[in-house]
Amino acid sequence: MMEKKKILFLTGSLNQTIQMHKIASHLSPDFNCYFSQIFDDSMAINLLLKTGLVETVVISDTYREKAERYYKEHGLKSDYRGETLGNTYNLVVMCSDLIFPKKFKNTKTIFVQEGMTDPMTIWSKIIHSMGLPGYYALSTALNGATDQCDIYCVASQGYKDKFAEAGTDESKIIVTGMPNFDDMHSYFNNDFPYKNYVLAATSDIRELYGFDNRKKFIKNCVEIAAGRQLIFKLHPNEVKERAVGEIRKYAPSNALIFTDGNANHMVANSSVLITQYSTLGYVGLELGKEVHSYFDIDELKRLAPLQNNGTSSQKIATICRTYLDHSRHYSKYITSRFHQENNHPIAWAS
Repeated sequence: MMEKKKILFLTGSLNQTIQMHKIASHLSPDFNCYFSQIFDDSMAINLLLKTGLVETVVISDTYREKAERYYKEHGLKSDYRGETLGNTYNLVVMCSDLIFPKKFKNTKTIFVQEGMTDPMTIWSKIIHSMGLPGYYALSTALNGATDQCDIYCVASQGYKDKFAEAGTDESKIIVTGMPNFDDMHSYFNNDFPYKNYVLAATSDIRELYGFDNRKKFIKNCVEIAAGRQLIFKLHPNEVKERAVGEIRKYAPSNALIFTDGNANHMVANSSVLITQYSTLGYVGLELGKEVHSYFDIDELKRLAPLQNNGTSSQKIATICRTYLDHSRHYSKYITSRFHQENNHPIAWAS
């Protein structure tokens, strides 16, 4: 019997881990699927990680431990760095191309978009122009723009245009929709007990070493709420004690704070959504909410993820199958073949 081909899924945040699990569920048991937290094989980065100073980034031990707990709870096979089991992989599915381990240079690779990307800054443009690793931008601004993977599965035509303009070969990019954000109207079916409030979703700007005037943000939320019930949902990556203390100091005493819970359901039940840099902005717009964001609202509408009744993970899994079945290491063939087979000029155009 011919040995099943092996696929390694690289995970990061919980959202990225869930996305990869969804894709893999459409590939098992036809393929042997394994999971690893995203990692870098740069000596300098790994020395920095050992200092414990960067525990808020997805390649840290903190995120790795969370991911491996998820693998265990869901019966997924773990192979950290793709080297603990001695496997040779036929395909690596990546949650980010900011980090691209050199060991996979000659392996077929597919990028899966997980959320919105940070705005391009002067610094990120300098990093990009110099050809330095994307994570040197200290943000997700260059995620999807490094042109290192063979195929790019992205959320929308707007993101396809954005990544192509930033430098990724347009012929590699397929609009599949984005797992976890491709069936947003289903979020209305929830048991979150509050309704018709103003929801403020914070971001982990400071944890990623950016500047965040949190006092100003909170006061702006209070002004927008104008006496209505105000609920704060903290980003999972935030230093919770600090964030909660600031809200207690500058927001009304009846403001509610949630450090966990399903943020999509909270958006669905809200009247107004206030965000900093959050994919939740797309959810609010799709669900017809009044949305405030650090991003330009018209730009958010242009980039908004394709809604396809939750079929993005299945589409991406089909791309994985197609590429694995193809003998050559040539993504343009795959994208053109998909265009022909699916006869879908918008979602599958290359």
